[in-house]
Amino acid sequence: MKKFNIKVNGNAYEVEIEEVKAAPAVKVAAKPAAAPAKPAAKPAAAPAPAVVGAGDTAINAPMPGKIVKLVAEAGKAVKKGDVVLILEAMKMQNEISAPVDGTLKSINVAAGQSVKPGEVLAVIG
Repeated sequence: MKKFNIKVNGNAYEVEIEEVKAAPAVKVAAKPAAAPAKPAAKPAAAPAPAVVGAGDTAINAPMPGKIVKLVAEAGKAVKKGDVVLILEAMKMQNEISAPVDGTLKSINVAAGQSVKPGEVLAVIG
C-alpha cells in the first residue's frame, strides 16, 4: 500500500494505492487532507446588461470563458480588427476584436467575469 498527497484545484487529498498482481485494478481512497482554508478571490462586479440599439453592432462571446483583460475603453473609437478584450477559454487567451469601425458605446463585462457563448460583451455604435 502506498500513500500519496495530491492537490486538485487547490484542495489537498491523501490517496492510498494498492498494487494488485492478479487484476489490473487500482483501489483509490480519497479523503481531503487538512488544509488551511483561504477565501476565494471575487471577480469584479458585472456592469449592467447590454442594450443593443438599431444600427449598433454587438460583440458576442464566441465561447464560454473568463474575461482576463479589457484592452479598449468605452467611448473610444475602434477600427475593424482592433482588440477590445481578452477572453480565456480552455487555458488559451483569445483576443476578441471589433468586427466593424465605430465608437465603443459600452463594455458589458468586467475582468474576472465568466461569460457564456453568445453573451454580449460590448456594443459598437
